[in-house]
Amino acid sequence: MTYASFIILIPLLPLVSFLLLGFIGKKLPGSTSGMIGVLSLLVSAFLSVFTAYQYFFIDGKVNGVYQSIIPIDYQGLTFTETLSINMGVMLDPVSVMMLVVVTFVSLMVHIFSLGYMKGEDRYSTYFSHLSLFTFSMLGLVMSTNIFQIYMFWELVGVSSYLLIGYYFNKPSAVAASKKAFIVTRFADLGFLIGILILGTGTGSLDFVTIIDKLSGPATPELTGMITTSFLGVSILTWALTLVFIGGAGKSAMFPLHIWLPDAMEGPTPVSALIHAATMVVAGVFLVARLFPVFVNDPAAMEIVTWVGVTSAVIAAFIACTQTDIKRVLAYSTMSQIGYMMFALGISGIAPDNSTGYIGSLFHLFTHAFFKSLLFLGAGAVIHMIHSNEMTDMGGLKKYMPVTHLSFLVACLAISGIPPFAGFFSKEEILLGAYHSNMAVFVLALITSGITAFYMFRLYFSIFFNKEAHLHDHHGEGTLSMKLPLIVLGILTVVVGFVPFASFVTPTGIPAHGHLHLMFSITPVLLALAGIGIAYMLYYRENNRPQKISVSLGVFYRAAYRKFYIDEIYTFITTRILFNVVGKAAAWFDRTIVDGFMNVTGYTTILFSELTRGIQSGKVQQYAIYFIGSIITLAVYFIYFYK
Repeated sequence: MTYASFIILIPLLPLVSFLLLGFIGKKLPGSTSGMIGVLSLLVSAFLSVFTAYQYFFIDGKVNGVYQSIIPIDYQGLTFTETLSINMGVMLDPVSVMMLVVVTFVSLMVHIFSLGYMKGEDRYSTYFSHLSLFTFSMLGLVMSTNIFQIYMFWELVGVSSYLLIGYYFNKPSAVAASKKAFIVTRFADLGFLIGILILGTGTGSLDFVTIIDKLSGPATPELTGMITTSFLGVSILTWALTLVFIGGAGKSAMFPLHIWLPDAMEGPTPVSALIHAATMVVAGVFLVARLFPVFVNDPAAMEIVTWVGVTSAVIAAFIACTQTDIKRVLAYSTMSQIGYMMFALGISGIAPDNSTGYIGSLFHLFTHAFFKSLLFLGAGAVIHMIHSNEMTDMGGLKKYMPVTHLSFLVACLAISGIPPFAGFFSKEEILLGAYHSNMAVFVLALITSGITAFYMFRLYFSIFFNKEAHLHDHHGEGTLSMKLPLIVLGILTVVVGFVPFASFVTPTGIPAHGHLHLMFSITPVLLALAGIGIAYMLYYRENNRPQKISVSLGVFYRAAYRKFYIDEIYTFITTRILFNVVGKAAAWFDRTIVDGFMNVTGYTTILFSELTRGIQSGKVQQYAIYFIGSIITLAVYFIYFYK
């Protein structure tokens, strides 16, 4: 069976679901629209797993190397013999892995939403938008060229805007959706400029061609882009940095992360899909897709590294102070994606130096399962107590046994406790950092301990801390809500044992994972210390957390206010852009532009007033003008013309 015979169905089924539910969803009875969305994703997920089996175990490897396969390629707009915008499907280890992640997590979210969203007024609209997002994300990861990925990149942005603003009657949700859309649009402008530079420099938009021309030994295109500079920086560095800005915006990296916490205004299952496993890792996927090119530019790799490290550290400190459980998970996501980013930045492409690359994508893979589990678990808690605030929670262990156990498993995984999935992928990243950059390693190690602290702060605050006083207790949720928690909990335990390095490497050549038990002692001890501190502070209700927050003073207040980054943006936009630039631009528009147009208009009116008498419509007047002109011409030619 050829890939072309079924691969296109993977993205098309969610598209069909979107169109069907968008047009007739409101006419369908009960939960029918939800079941249509679930069935479409069930088939897509099955086909994705089958594709992964076919690719990794049957015919994806040739002479010991996994190949890039393009089963579908439709030629589109052609500019030159080599430069065109095609639409196609590309399969390689990274895209096949992403197919499994996107479809499976989306399936779990669809199933969970059957119960969570039951009774909502716009039930069918929700599933329609969810299907649109899944289609967009699948199109993104299967793209054969960088412009195709940009089209789906923008479609992902539109889909997230619709889902974040699902509760459009809430002003906070409307503001959050606009904020996410606008911030990522600014980042995407950089991405588009980077695309144009790469296309101009290589004469192609295809990933395979771009990578061949910019990763080979001193190719003319690579030499030209390195030796040509603008403002003292090579064109290649400009192109890759601008492309990375697009990825940083989508992945909520510092300083373009400000939209992510506000995006929690959307339904919680949306956060599990968009803000844990799919859209926010698009930036990591983009850097990994162009990794052979990034490796050839040390300056761009340094930017990727330090943006990732900064994001991981800042987000970890902020997460320690937040009380909205979804915002804690949002900053946790930002921190973990920072891990993935800096792991790519410190990695090489050679088999003995690619630990960071393998660890980054392995963490992307494991993180998708345990972070979506955390968000869905948070959704179950919110569904039960109707609040996002930790202060309204506590003592829920006996009321929510399935949620409690699955949430505990996910917290252990993200903290890097063996044998859960996060331990294996995070250790790979830390090992790569240890061998590449000691400063990055130390910061990453500290961040891993902080991660364990704030995650178990969240866990103890929800399920222990104090006695629960529940009124209108309606149980833990429907089977459709508990089943995804159980499935994701099991996967969080087992996926760490997948020999990931045997499938996904920067060269396509299978490698061996790097796990050294002696090296792992320090990170695990730090994680256990973080858990222990969280236990002492939050297992039972006490005033120690308040005392510590007061003693930390300015630093705690700064972290609680998210280091005033939102306020800085507000100051720049309102005080500088609007008041200074905006007022100057408004004066120029009113005085110069409008003034020029007004003068032009008045001049036209004056001229018309002076000449309107000529066109009187009176024959006698026209005869006088005619005779006068004849006499004037006659006098001129008789007496003056020589």
